[in-house]
Amino acid sequence: MRLGSGTFAACCVVIEVLGVALFLRGFFPAPVCSFSGTEHQTESPAPEPSAGAISNWTKLPPPLFSKVVIMLIDALRDDFVFGSKGVKFMPYTTYLVEKGSSHSFVAEAKPPTVTMPRIKERETLLPNLLVLCGDHGMSEAGGHGASSVEEVNTAMILISSAFERKPGDVRRPKYIQQTDLAATLSIGLGLPIPKSSIGNLIFPVVEGKPMREQLRFLHLNTVQLSKLLQENVPSYKKEPGFEQFKVSERLHGNWVRLYLEENSSEVLSNLGSKVRRQYLDALRALSLSLSRQAAQYDVYSMAVGTVLVLEVLALLLLSGPRALSGKAELDVPLPSPAFSLLCYLLPLGLAALHVTVCTSAGGTCYLCSLPWLTAGGVMVLISTLLCAVLSALTGMFAGGKRLSKNLPQCNSRSSELDLLILLGTVGHTLSLGASSFIEEEPQTWYFLVNTLCLALCHEIYRNCFLGDDCAPQCCPHAGEDFDGVAAAPQGKSPGPDVWELDRASRHPSPLGVLRGPERWMVLASPWLILTCCRLLRSLNQTGVQWAHRPDLGHWLTSPDHKVELSVLAAVSLIMIFVLVQKRCSLASKVAMAFGLLGIYCYRVAIGNLLFPWQQNNKDISKGITEARFVYVFVLGILFTGTKGLLKSQITADDFTVKTVGLWEIYSGLVLLAALLLRPHNLPVLALSLVIQTIMTQFVWRPLRHNAAEVTVMHYWFGQAFFYFQGNSNSIATVDISAGFVGLDAYVEIPAMLLTTFATYTGPVLWASHLVNFLTSEASSGSALSHACFCYALICSIPVSAYIIFVTSLRYHLFIWSVFSPKLLYEGMHLLITAAVCVFFTAMDQTNTKS
Repeated sequence: MRLGSGTFAACCVVIEVLGVALFLRGFFPAPVCSFSGTEHQTESPAPEPSAGAISNWTKLPPPLFSKVVIMLIDALRDDFVFGSKGVKFMPYTTYLVEKGSSHSFVAEAKPPTVTMPRIKERETLLPNLLVLCGDHGMSEAGGHGASSVEEVNTAMILISSAFERKPGDVRRPKYIQQTDLAATLSIGLGLPIPKSSIGNLIFPVVEGKPMREQLRFLHLNTVQLSKLLQENVPSYKKEPGFEQFKVSERLHGNWVRLYLEENSSEVLSNLGSKVRRQYLDALRALSLSLSRQAAQYDVYSMAVGTVLVLEVLALLLLSGPRALSGKAELDVPLPSPAFSLLCYLLPLGLAALHVTVCTSAGGTCYLCSLPWLTAGGVMVLISTLLCAVLSALTGMFAGGKRLSKNLPQCNSRSSELDLLILLGTVGHTLSLGASSFIEEEPQTWYFLVNTLCLALCHEIYRNCFLGDDCAPQCCPHAGEDFDGVAAAPQGKSPGPDVWELDRASRHPSPLGVLRGPERWMVLASPWLILTCCRLLRSLNQTGVQWAHRPDLGHWLTSPDHKVELSVLAAVSLIMIFVLVQKRCSLASKVAMAFGLLGIYCYRVAIGNLLFPWQQNNKDISKGITEARFVYVFVLGILFTGTKGLLKSQITADDFTVKTVGLWEIYSGLVLLAALLLRPHNLPVLALSLVIQTIMTQFVWRPLRHNAAEVTVMHYWFGQAFFYFQGNSNSIATVDISAGFVGLDAYVEIPAMLLTTFATYTGPVLWASHLVNFLTSEASSGSALSHACFCYALICSIPVSAYIIFVTSLRYHLFIWSVFSPKLLYEGMHLLITAAVCVFFTAMDQTNTKS
C-alpha cells in the first residue's frame, strides 16, 4: 500500500502518543490518597475503643508541644551527627544528645519524601520542640542522586525539654522513615493526622506519657492508616496489617474496660504492654503496605507503552530512505507471505501473555482493567507494527546490494551542517540520561543553536569568498525543487536510489553574485542571530545553577523600573506589528494593530505597564474587558486566515490566497502569544520574529537548504525559545497566570489550553513558521511531506531514549523531582508534534490537490 511520507509520519506519531500515554499511566499509578473529603476537612476523631463500657474520651488528645521549629540542613548524612564526625564538627548537638533531652533517629529517604509537612506555630504553656533533620545524605565524593546508603540515610534529632532521660543515656539511633515525621508532628501539636499520610507515630516521642494516652495516640494513627488502606487497596482485608489492627482494637477495648473499672492490678499493666506491641506491629505492617502501593510501578503498562514507542521509532528509521525520496512516498512495509503465519500467531501469543499477566497481577495493572476488546486492539496493534518492522528489515537486507549500487556517488554540499545535526541530535539524546544535564538542558540548546550559527557562518563565507569551485559536485540528475528532491525517471516510481539533492548543482549559488547591502546582510546574518540569542539568554535565567542569579527580567519587573519596561514593551509590540503585517491582508493588518494596542492597554489595566501620561497605576483592574477585546481580534484574524485556506481549496490555482491565509493564521497565533506572555517576555517574541526574518531572507533562500535541514533548524530554534522565555524542566516555572487572562473565574478547558499555548509558544510558532516558509518557497509538493517526516523523526528519537532512561532509573533518588517532570514535558511536546504533523499532512494534501 503506497502512502505519502507525511501521512505515514503523522500516523506513526499518533501511535507514539498512545504508547507514551500508556507508559505515563503505568509510571504514574493512582496515588495513595484519601477520598473521604478534603485534607483539612473537620472530622470527628475515632472514639476510644471500649468493650462493654462507655469511654468519655471522644476528642483529640491534648498537644504535647506549643511550637515546632524545623531546621532542615541540605545533605545532612547520619554519620555527620552520630559518629566521631559529629563530636568534632557538631559539638553542641552532641551535647544535647548526651544531655538526655532529645531523641535521635536515622531517617531513610524514599520517594516520595516528606521534608516539610504543613504545621500549625499554637500558643500554650507547653514546651517547644526543635527538629533537626536533613532532606537526604551525600556520597563520599560529596554528590547525591543515587540510592546508596550514604545518600539515603540522613540524621533526624527531636530536641525538647519534654523528653526526660538520664544524662549520658545515649541510645543508638533507631531507623525510621521520613514519612513518619508528619504523623508525629500532628499528634504532638494536637492536630488530626493528614488523611493521605502513610507514616507511623515515632513512638519514643510519647513513651513518657501514661499508658492510656500512649494507646490513644497509637489507635488514632492505626485508624487513619486502616482507612487509607481500605480506600486504596481492594483486597485490604487480606493485608496482615489490617488483621493486626482489628486484633489490637479488640484488645484495646478490653484494656479500656478494665481501666474504667479502676482496676490497677498487674493484669492491666501487662495487657497494656501487649496492646502497645500489637499496635506498633500493626502500624509497621500498614505503613509497609501503603508504601508499597505508593511506590509501585505498573511495569506491565510501562512495558507495553515502551514497545509501542520503540516499534514506531524503528519504522521511522527504516522508512527514512524511501520517505525522503523524490515523490515523498513509500510502500507501507506490510508483511510478506513468509511472515503471514507469524503475524497471525503473534496476536494470539500476546493475548495469552496478557491473560497470564492479568491473572497473576490481581487487577493492579491498568491494561488489565480495560475491556477485553480494547486490550485486544492494543495487542493487535503491537503485532502489526512488529510485523511491519520485520518486513521492512527483510526488504532492506534483500535490496542492500541494489541500494549500494544506485546511491549517488557524491558528497553533500552541506556535509558539515548534516554532521552537526547528527551529532547534536545524538548528543542531546544521550544527555537526557543524567539528572544534571536535564536540569541544565537550556544550556544544551543554547550551545546547539550557537554552534548552528557558526556552521552557517562557515557555509556562507565559503560560498561567498571561495566561489562555486569549492562546492562539491553532485550527480547530474539533480532536480530543481527547493527541497532538492530529484525527479524520478518518467514511468518509474521513486525509490531509494533517488535522494535529496540541492538545485544549486544545476544553478550557481546566488551568494557569489550578490552585491551591496544585501551581500553584507548575508555575511552578517549569523552574527546578528548570535547577538539576539545572547540578549535573550540575559533576559531569563533558567535551569538550576543560574536560576537564582539576577537577570534582566528581574530588573525590568521591579516596581522601580516600570517606565523602562513600558518603553521596552511598546517597542517590542511595534516590532511585532512591522514584522508580521507585511504579508497580511488589509483587514488583518488593521486587526493586528488594534489587537497589539489592546494588549498594551490590558497590561496597563492590571498594573504591569504605564501610559506616557501616567506617573503611577492608581486604578488597577483585572483587565478582563481589554483582554476580551484582544481575543476578538485574534479570532477575527484566525477566521480570515482559515477562510483563505478554504477558498484556496475551491480555486486550486490561487496560490497567493493560500499563502496569505497560512500567514494570517500564523499572525493570529503571534497576537495571542503577545497577549499571554508576561510583558518582559515581549522582546522574546519580537526577537523570535527577527531571527525568522533574517533566516528566511539571508540564510535559507540564498543557501537553498533542503526541507530536512530547514525543518531541523526550526525544531532547534523552537526548543531554544522554549527556554528563552523562562521555562525549565521544573513544573514550578509553568506560568499558570496565562490561563486566567480574560477570565473572571476559573474555567478548566480554556485555562488549560491558554496555559499550554503560553508554555509552548516557542515550538508552536516556529513549527507554524516552517509550514509558511515551505509552502511559499518550495516549488515541489513534497517539501511538506519531507518536513513532516523529519519533524516526527527528530521528536521521536529523544522521547524513545528518554523512556528507556526513565525505566532504568525509576528507583533513582531524583526520579520524582527531576526525571518525572521532564517526562511530562516530553509527553506534552510529543502531543504538540502530533498536532503539527497532522496539520502538515493536511496542507500537503491541499498541495497535492492543487
